[in-house]
Amino acid sequence: MKERLLELKQEALDKVTAAEDVKGLQEVRVQYLGKKGPITEVLRGMGKLPAEERPVIGQLANDVREEISNAIETKQTKLEEQALEKQLAEETIDVTLPGRPAPSGGRHLLTSIIEEIEDLFIGMGFEVAEGPEVESDYYNFEALNLPKGHPARDMQDSFYITEEILMRTHTSPVQARTMEKHEGKGPVKVICPGKVYRRDTDDATHSHQFTQIEGLLVDEHVRMSDLKGVLNEFAKQMFGEDREIRLRPSFFPFTEPSVEMDISCKMCGGEGCSVCKGTGWIEILGAGMVHPNVLQMAGYDPEKYTGFAFGMGPERIAMLKYGIDDIRHFYTNDIRFLNQFHKA
Repeated sequence: MKERLLELKQEALDKVTAAEDVKGLQEVRVQYLGKKGPITEVLRGMGKLPAEERPVIGQLANDVREEISNAIETKQTKLEEQALEKQLAEETIDVTLPGRPAPSGGRHLLTSIIEEIEDLFIGMGFEVAEGPEVESDYYNFEALNLPKGHPARDMQDSFYITEEILMRTHTSPVQARTMEKHEGKGPVKVICPGKVYRRDTDDATHSHQFTQIEGLLVDEHVRMSDLKGVLNEFAKQMFGEDREIRLRPSFFPFTEPSVEMDISCKMCGGEGCSVCKGTGWIEILGAGMVHPNVLQMAGYDPEKYTGFAFGMGPERIAMLKYGIDDIRHFYTNDIRFLNQFHKA
């Protein structure tokens, strides 16, 4: 039995030496030191030995197991070190090579334009107000002097959810809600940016979803000249100091009097060209003095308070400012188009 143990030890040590990887080493461990290994079988036969030989064989078996185990651990450490050295050699990084540039995103052009307009009006003392995109018929129409059955409702072909709930067709409901919160007291000076929805057929100049920015100023002694001064400052800061504006009479149910605002064409300087259709002017927004009915429904005394309101489309502002010819470019996520305006 002693000879058998020594023979097994030598076999195991030879296989440990011959092992080329950790997996092969583990197979040697299981083969010789496992519960079903030959060393365990030898120990099970110790009952047949004389009593005086059992301690000697038992000690020898333990020594053999320990020696094989130590040899395996030593070889495993060596193999792991060799594997690490090989991996490091194969994965060596040349730190002198130029790095690969990581693509970076940027603000969408519409976001940039909206933030630019917000900053401009904040600089003139306006605050930014927001409201729900799913709106009630009352705030979207009735509170803005558009009662049920009013013919001007047909101008805004709406997405109705129920008879009284719809997707807002403009951001004017935010103005009505803001005035209502002030309970007819003190001045209101806000701009209201946001998405709006109309049942338009999408083409180069129309979209069923687009953005608007509307402005409102209500206080005592507000005049049309105040409106003109604010819009003139906006035009010069947005399009350049050489831009001129003109106001033309128009109609909106929630303002009286109402005007359309044009700016002088930057392409021809007012001489007339294909961009401005030979007029020298380009329409950019609508505005007017807040209708007394709108003030009264919001809780303001129209004998004491007056105000002005205006509304513009950031898409149109961006199209005029950057020469974009199709509103659909803003919504198709064409990276070639968007990359042009990362610094816009």
